[in-house]
Amino acid sequence: MDEEYDVIVLGTGLKECILSGLLSVDGLKVLHMDRNDYYGGESTSLNLIQLWKKFRGDDKPPPHLGSSKDYNIDMNPKFIMANGMLVRVLIHTDVTKYLYFKAVDGSFVFNKAKVHKVPSNDMEALKSPLMGIFEKRRARKFFIYVQDYNESDPKTHDGLDLTRVTTKELIAKFGLDDNTVDFIGHALALHRDDRYLNEPALDTVKRMKLYAESLARFQGGSPYIYPLYGLGELPQAFARLSAVYGGTYMLNKPECKVEFDADGKVIGVTSEGETAKCKKVVCDPSYLPGKVRKVGKVARAIAIMSHPIPSTNDSQSVQVILPQKQLGRKSDMYLFCCSYSHNVCPKGKYIAFVSTEAETDQPAIELKPGIDLLGPVEEIFFDMYDRFEPVNEPTLDNCFISTSYDATTHFESTVVDVLNMYTLITGKVIFLSLFAVVCIL
Repeated sequence: MDEEYDVIVLGTGLKECILSGLLSVDGLKVLHMDRNDYYGGESTSLNLIQLWKKFRGDDKPPPHLGSSKDYNIDMNPKFIMANGMLVRVLIHTDVTKYLYFKAVDGSFVFNKAKVHKVPSNDMEALKSPLMGIFEKRRARKFFIYVQDYNESDPKTHDGLDLTRVTTKELIAKFGLDDNTVDFIGHALALHRDDRYLNEPALDTVKRMKLYAESLARFQGGSPYIYPLYGLGELPQAFARLSAVYGGTYMLNKPECKVEFDADGKVIGVTSEGETAKCKKVVCDPSYLPGKVRKVGKVARAIAIMSHPIPSTNDSQSVQVILPQKQLGRKSDMYLFCCSYSHNVCPKGKYIAFVSTEAETDQPAIELKPGIDLLGPVEEIFFDMYDRFEPVNEPTLDNCFISTSYDATTHFESTVVDVLNMYTLITGKVIFLSLFAVVCIL
């Protein structure tokens, strides 16, 4: 402890572990500490005994659920876009050698009280029961426009400047009805609410292209991939990367107190009577509560079942998006399910999560539309946590604080936060190739 470091990282959540790995690769001297005795922080995966302790205060899950060690239940469940930013970070850092992934079986959307497969291209749109025959023709033209759109080639723009034209105006050009707009915006572009309709259309087109590219990348039934043994593997993989490049790890370090000088700049971190000096601190919001503000809260249900989600073609792993308009809400709801096929539970078992940006303090009632889609459940747990974002000025105090994880079931916003923090810390920008073709399955 009595050494000086370039950076001390507090908390071993995914964001902090990615940054620890990147900074160690850059040659910085990094000390990584966590008050817990396990890796992952808020993005860890728990076995059955740990899950019972967290939510029910004891370590005695029922025997019929099987062995505790066969479970890896994510505390922050998300899928990975197969051609998204997290995959590019994994390839950029070569962390893929520590991990094994498998494609997610299905991508579905809740529409008019039913679950439907998400049509992801012009041909699937023609077959989808989500639209009538004339609407399908209009949707097909829109999908073709998006597929052909090239930001650097004005010939593909059809005379439209998508940095000025709103998404609502672009969609109006193709005459699509509100029902179609709903699943395009929420199930393909993966917007969390309807604010995107009045924003420049370029972002929505890019999001749709990412969905299609991710779907095509591994030829699976969805655009998502997911690591075997759960998301808790990701922080540990980046921790290994940091250790290979000289990073030092200390778990089970209680009361990590950030120390400041008279000018308010960080000078070190104290734990158990010892102080490690440093130039900069990176941490999650829980380590510097006085430098963050609450921006929302997430409601989540965790269910253990013995069957796949009904109406999803018996998919062993699946995402179902419930758009806000279908539920009369301000934001979307997400249903995420994985199973023994990804080694997160014993054979024959399924783990389902229902998540949303909380609008009340009653998660069981608020999450009911998603829970109703699960069918019979053997056990269910409810969770609610606050989301925070930093309010400090890092150039003044040298503290770099991550934002809390949102309710979405993919990692794009997570990686954006990490890369922005990396640039703030180092002054450098990481270029993640759009064209890296590496099979990580």
